[in-house]
Amino acid sequence: MAKRLGKRDRNTNITEKFNFRVNEQIRIPEVRLVGENLEEISDIVGQEIEPGTVYPTRRVREWAQQSELDLVEISPNASPPVVKIIDYNKFLYEKKKKEKEIKAKAAKTVIKEIRFGPNTDDHDFEFKVRHARGFLEDGAKVKAYVHFRGRTIVFKDRGELLLLKFLKELEDYGAPEALPKMEGRRMIVMVSPKKKK
Repeated sequence: MAKRLGKRDRNTNITEKFNFRVNEQIRIPEVRLVGENLEEISDIVGQEIEPGTVYPTRRVREWAQQSELDLVEISPNASPPVVKIIDYNKFLYEKKKKEKEIKAKAAKTVIKEIRFGPNTDDHDFEFKVRHARGFLEDGAKVKAYVHFRGRTIVFKDRGELLLLKFLKELEDYGAPEALPKMEGRRMIVMVSPKKKK
């Protein structure tokens, strides 16, 4: 059975971060009670509880105490506010876990590099296009660049045409974040995968 929160727990930084009112912090007279565990709570308190029904806050708080759980306000802007009778520590843990997963997913953007020379032949070009398509289909970004060695820097226009042709070949798989641009001795373009419908 879950342990109810003490006053110290309710004032943690986590509570402030997620901004949920809990137990005695919920001072409005009536609340709408929801949750998947209400049948179980009904058995504990000896009273049938209907999900989505409006109840006096004091009574719902008593049910939470009898169940050794917490009364948590999950939708403060609803009229009346929506609450659940749950284990608040577990609830916060799940929230933090979900937030972490979202951040991790965002951080997992893979960037694959494809390098060309200004004189790349057709066979090599097609080979690299096939690789780029595979990367984009797998959800990775593709950073393609033309590297100019020594005097080949005079062929910037050739490098730009090569990258524009590369983008044309990939238009069904990805979209450029910007037009090709020079960075040092490289002309670079970044291609993001198209979202799957």
